[in-house]
This record gives sequence, C-alpha cells and structure tokens, in this order.
Amino acid sequence: MIRLAANTGACLHLVRPLGFALDDARMRRAGLDYHEWADMRVHDGLDEALAAIGGDPSRRFALTTRGSVPIGERAFRAGDVFVFGRETAGLSDAQLAVFPPAQRVRLPMRPQQRSLNLSNAVAVTVFEAWRQAGYAGGV
Repeated sequence: MIRLAANTGACLHLVRPLGFALDDARMRRAGLDYHEWADMRVHDGLDEALAAIGGDPSRRFALTTRGSVPIGERAFRAGDVFVFGRETAGLSDAQLAVFPPAQRVRLPMRPQQRSLNLSNAVAVTVFEAWRQAGYAGGV
C-alpha cells in the first residue's frame, strides 16, 4: 500500500496497531522503502485519523463486504477518503457505524467467495477513484 500511495499520489493514513514494523531497516529488507516517496501518516485510532484528515464527512467511504453500494456505482472525486479494516476481519461494527449506509461501499465478488486481500482491495479502490479523477497527476 505504501508503494501504491507513492505511485498514485494518494495520502496513506495508517491506524495502529499495525501488522508490520515501520522502522527503516525492516522496511528496506522487505522492499518497502517507498515510504520515502509516499505521503504516509500514522494514527493511534480511527477517530484520531478522521479528525486529522478533516474534510467533508459525506466524502468518507468505508469499504466493506457489508456495503450497500457497489464501487462502480459511486461517483468519487479528488479528496475522497477511503477507510479499510484489518486484513483478517475488516472494519468492526463500531467502526462501520461511523459511516451512513450510503457511504459503505463494496467491491463486487462472486457468491460464496472470500473477499480480496487488503492490498488488492485498496489497489482496486484507489485506481477506480483515480480513474474517475482522470488520473490527475499521472503520466
């Protein structure tokens, strides 16, 4: 996701606890040194992250398998915020409650299948939003 943020110009806000260490030595060994080119910020909780991001709360979207709106049916614009849950469990009920049903977006998938892993879901979402923005800043 760090490389994705660097390549698309998206700002990546991470919420603790993280599933990986952010120290430079470990990230370089894992090939994650793109943090030098990514706009990345770390927060202690979702409320703190949303407060730091600011903006129009109606332009914040939760990505969830329980979403009411398929991603392709939603019009996005520059500055929109996308919130994803943990790799293993997604967003908790309490976290999801922050978002009205119209702001709960889902990635369509075949029935009886598990959802995409977190990095793939983030990539699909970011590229759909960036596509709708005309790939602003891209080459």
